[in-house]
Amino acid sequence: MSTPARIIRTYLAITALFNLAASLIWGVDTLFKLHAGLDIFQVMLTNAAFTLGMTVFEIPTGVVADTLGRRVSFLLSVATLLVGTMAYVAIGWRRWGFWPFVWVSIVLGLGYTFYTGAVDAWLVDALKASGYSEPLEPIFARGQMAFGGAMLVGTLAGGALGQIQLFIPYLARAATFVPLIAIAWWAMPEIGHTPRTLEWRRVPEELRRVFIEGLDYGVHHAVVRPVMLASLVNMSFMIFGFYSWQRYFLDLLGRELVWVSGLIASLLSLSMIVGNVLVRRLSATGLTRPGLLGASAATQALLAAACGILGLGLGPGHPEPWRFWLVVPLYLLYGVALGVMAPVKQGYLNDHIPSAQRATVISLDSLFADLGGAAGQSGWGYLARMTSLPVAWVFAGAVQGFGVPLYRMARAGEARASSTDVAPFTPGTSEARSGGGP
Repeated sequence: MSTPARIIRTYLAITALFNLAASLIWGVDTLFKLHAGLDIFQVMLTNAAFTLGMTVFEIPTGVVADTLGRRVSFLLSVATLLVGTMAYVAIGWRRWGFWPFVWVSIVLGLGYTFYTGAVDAWLVDALKASGYSEPLEPIFARGQMAFGGAMLVGTLAGGALGQIQLFIPYLARAATFVPLIAIAWWAMPEIGHTPRTLEWRRVPEELRRVFIEGLDYGVHHAVVRPVMLASLVNMSFMIFGFYSWQRYFLDLLGRELVWVSGLIASLLSLSMIVGNVLVRRLSATGLTRPGLLGASAATQALLAAACGILGLGLGPGHPEPWRFWLVVPLYLLYGVALGVMAPVKQGYLNDHIPSAQRATVISLDSLFADLGGAAGQSGWGYLARMTSLPVAWVFAGAVQGFGVPLYRMARAGEARASSTDVAPFTPGTSEARSGGGP
């Protein structure tokens, strides 16, 4: 029998192992592609192709999760990522160049869209079906800590393995995906959601249903809409920043030390865990969820721009290590702010989505984030090639500030939809909900 404790353990195990596999390449991916013959703009374009693939497939894979089931969607995710990761190794080994990387990146984007929304939706529906009535934020915070811990281990291991050969972390990643299949098969029963047959002739009808529900419960929702737009703004820097610092920080340091990239990536995961831990303490200050999200967005904007400002004027081939020792701590503080934002946003968003549309709307939020990521990597990557990485960071960081008024709009929408003012967010209590909430 599936108890809440068992469901939570399964969720945490899946989150940890999936992100361990994913993060094995995060600290070396840019260096791997540069070593395979791409320039920095082409690297950003391959990453943009990945996020574009996620944008294209978010809604169709949301249909899979809402019909065939969350477990089926997750299994498809793991299988697709396993094949795509091995294809990356082949492309880098044979030096097939830019376009093969682009097409496989799109396939990897498809793999991630099978994951986004499905696991969170499975958790929430399974807990409700098992009688769990406590707030979700502590679970999402634990999930973020599991994510951070897995990333800590994965990026450290990936950096160490990459110091030997840059393709080895990719092989380790593929191997780590294998046990996930067993966990999903045996420990992820479909409860709280009834799968239904998805017939090909019904796909257009399902897509239309998802589109309409996405409008009703997402785009037209006074709370969900600004939160999704904030996801777009936030992701426009986050992915670009993560994949460009690998080159930027080593340029500041003036030494090609792959293990340093792995170490910084692991420290970033640790800083995000610190942010997760701070959620409960910060919520005790009386801030509402949108207030806490807005404060996090403002902090991220300031820190990202500062990281860029400190690198301005750096001459090519003339490293100044003192800049490295200033920029890296600021970027880690950015990670703390990001760690605060993630679980609060998860709880806030889920609190305004009905169960039947949960995977669809979470996927729609991911779609907005993907659009931001694709635009950011392409635009900021081009700016970096035409000027420099520090200049791109300054402008990208400044754009992050637009998230602050969006979270204010979310709070205003929540206040209008409720007969009372929004209550301060404290774990163990429930905020006033707008219409359509579960």
